[in-house]
Parts: sequence; C-alpha cells; structure tokens
Amino acid sequence: MPLHPQAQALRERRARAGTPPLYSLTPAQARAADLADIRAAAGTPEPVAAVEEHRIAGPGGELALRLYRPEPAGRRLPALLYLFGGGWTLGSPDTSDAICRRLTNAVGCVTASVGYRLAPEHPFPAAVHDCRAAARWLADHADALGVDPARLAVGGDSAGGNLAAALTLLARDEGGPALRHQLLVYPNTDHRAAAAAPGDRFDDPLLFNRRSVAWYWGHYLADPADGDHPHASPLRAPSLAGLPPATVITAEYDPLCEEGERYAEALRAAGVPVGSRRYAGMPHGFFAMTGVLDAAGEAQRYAAERLREALR
Repeated sequence: MPLHPQAQALRERRARAGTPPLYSLTPAQARAADLADIRAAAGTPEPVAAVEEHRIAGPGGELALRLYRPEPAGRRLPALLYLFGGGWTLGSPDTSDAICRRLTNAVGCVTASVGYRLAPEHPFPAAVHDCRAAARWLADHADALGVDPARLAVGGDSAGGNLAAALTLLARDEGGPALRHQLLVYPNTDHRAAAAAPGDRFDDPLLFNRRSVAWYWGHYLADPADGDHPHASPLRAPSLAGLPPATVITAEYDPLCEEGERYAEALRAAGVPVGSRRYAGMPHGFFAMTGVLDAAGEAQRYAAERLREALR
C-alpha cells in the first residue's frame, strides 16, 4: 500500500523544514538531531513508579544503566532489557525512554536500558559485549533489584533489535543468562541484505533508506568482513535452534523489512515459536512515534501483549 497518510504528513513536514538526512551529518550532529526528532514524535512520556540510575561494570569500563519500575519495590517482577536503536552509532537510554516507560507499565515489568558503547569510536563487537554485561548484571543482581531471574526478556528496535538477537545467541552458546523472550522491532539481521532490498521506496532521502543503512554499517564495522559474523548478522548464524521465543515487528516502508521477516522465518524453521506483524504503510522508526502515528501505539500494545504472556 502507499505510505500511510500519517507517515506521509510526517514526511511532508520534514520536507518543509528542510530536515537533512542523518547520514549527511557528522556522528555528533546526527546524535543530537536524532534525539530531538525522537522526543518530538514520541508524545508525552508516561509516568512510572520509579526510575533508577545505576553504574555497572562493562568490558570497556563503566556503563550507565537506567531502571524503570511499574510499582514500588516489593514483590519480584519480570524484567526486560531494552536496547535502544540508532545504527550502533547514535542513541542513549534517553532515546528509548518513552518506549521503556510504556512497556514497563503495559507489561508490568522492570525495564532496563543500558548505555552501550557507540561506533565509530567503539566498533563491533563492543556494543554486543556491553549488552551481554548488562544482561548478566540483571541476572546476578536479581535479588537486590526485586527481579525474577527466571523471567528475563530482551528486546530492542533497529540496531537494538540486532543486538537483542545477538545477545540471545551469546546467552545460548555461553550458558546464560536464561532469556524467556526476544522482542525484535525492525531488526538488522544481515549486513548485506538492505542493499538488495527491491523497490525504489527504499531510496527516499526523507525517510530511512538504503543509504542510511550503509552509513550505519560503515561506522559499526571496522572491517566489512566482520559483518559476516553471526553476532553482527544473526541471520548468518549456523543454527538458530534453542533460542527463546520471539516477537518480530516490521514496517512496510523500511529497507530492513525483508531481512526482519526472513529472520522470523528462519527462527520458525529452527523450531523457535515466533509471532510477527508487518505494519503496512509505515516507515522505519515508527515504533517510537506514538505522538504522531497511531500504528506506533498499536505496535507497542502488541509487543506488550506478547511480552506479558511470555513473562507470566
């Protein structure tokens, strides 16, 4: 179908404002512009019972970790480690703040967001290893945090979805921590896929496009050959058997759409239970835009339903 009218209106506003593509900026400029754009489209952040700021040990030094609680500390709750998007180059826990607040309340879980290291300063696999450290910290400190270590999930959007998928591979192969579910929102799953995605709708400079994807991969991979590693391109893993059940969300007007759906199919073929939805007429990034796109709220509710059931 054509671009959804609400998404088309957003595109037209960008055109009138002369908004430059992020890939035309320096990483520092793009980081500031990306955060401002996300905040403008996210709507009013939901209140939660508590927000805690922690510092945890990471493989390259201390990492910031933000914890959201749906209710005052007391009973043990399930936990979600949510990994922000931004092409491994942009982003921070502030980027996913509105998403984390909504999922915390809707799922009834403690949600953690970690400030993993960004490229190009810290290329692959730095972010993967930081996310692994955060997952282990949640499991190891479950008692003190009031978290049930038997009910941990991981999720993320875009590059965050890529990191979530990579983390499930690491957890499976390294003996933990045990993960109950994975939420993958338009994830990168194969560094070669977007360039081959059919359709000129993926070339629009006012939307996330093929050039955007190449710009991010170019920052993330110090050596292009690293893109073939399963922790960079989970679709290239020799086996996906034994991974946690998944929820995969994709967007029709997104160069990552096909590779996300191929990953869902590969998980199913490996015996992993998968629930998946494609949101028609939606561009990449829509999941965070609850202030301007009705489909964003619908997708977040779907994600919350899936997580709530998995973490029951």
